Amino acid sequence: MISNTNDPAVKAVKRLAQRSRRDDAGVFLVEGPQAVRELLQHAPESAVDVFYTATFKERFGSIVDLAERSPATVDEVSDKVLEAMADTVTPQGVIAVAQLIQKSITDIEDAQLIAICHEVRDPGNAGTVIRAADAAGADAVILTGASVDLHNPKLVRASTGSIFHLTIVEHEDLADVVEVLADRGVQIFAASAEGESIPDVRAHLAKPTAWLFGNEARGLDDAARELADRTVSVPIYGQAESLNLATAASVCLYASAFEQRA
Repeated sequence: MISNTNDPAVKAVKRLAQRSRRDDAGVFLVEGPQAVRELLQHAPESAVDVFYTATFKERFGSIVDLAERSPATVDEVSDKVLEAMADTVTPQGVIAVAQLIQKSITDIEDAQLIAICHEVRDPGNAGTVIRAADAAGADAVILTGASVDLHNPKLVRASTGSIFHLTIVEHEDLADVVEVLADRGVQIFAASAEGESIPDVRAHLAKPTAWLFGNEARGLDDAARELADRTVSVPIYGQAESLNLATAASVCLYASAFEQRA
């Protein structure tokens, strides 16, 4: 039982809220029962530490059992210690530390459906796009430009464990990504408010496709759109001015998923 908030292990975990500390240590935070369970089920070899409270064990004993069967060091901690470690205001009784996810575009093979987030800054949006891509059966998500850090605690929470289900790559140069995917026969569709409507490009959606999504406020700039084979929009049938990034991404990804599985 770790009960001292000044314990060196507690301070080390708390520092992982900062990107520079994560990069230096080569690890990141995973909070909450669902995300920790997905880590332990789908990437147990990357689990380094798991900390849980007595109350959590009473409710989620199966997750503690998974932790104890993994290579991770497992410790029970007091409620105050968990609160000191957590990035959230109201932690849910469990925190894991995992090795950084380090994939490259060469790890993406035979992909049918990909989401590219270009200059997506909000961690909640990026994490939700990853979750939507996972749900739609996408093979990969690629973060390009100055997008949010994949290991940002808010992104990890918003993905609800989906970061452990599919290949996720951080690659700054969008042009590089497009070139590699094009060489593999993947078409690039830029999602934009101005463009062909999704129903009008339905005949093309069954082909291997990478959907390109832009910044929440500015969308995609001209240079990014010019890299795409088509610019495609989500039609607005009601009175809403627009859709937010994560919702639009979900529609685009599922439009492809429906056609690819028809």
